[in-house]
Amino acid sequence: MALVAELARLRQEHGELDSQVAALEAQGGGIQLQLQRLKKRKLALKDRIAYIDDRLTPDIIA
Repeated sequence: MALVAELARLRQEHGELDSQVAALEAQGGGIQLQLQRLKKRKLALKDRIAYIDDRLTPDIIA
């Protein structure tokens, strides 16, 4: 159950970062460093979400 809770938290954080990235891209200007950091964090979250998803999904041998 701890993994399910962590997965939900990570998905929520990923969605929030997605909104922040979209807002910063709409603003434009010299905020590239901040955008790069947000995108890097978002990618790390995506990797962690995939890892937890794999652990929660049983292997099915066809």
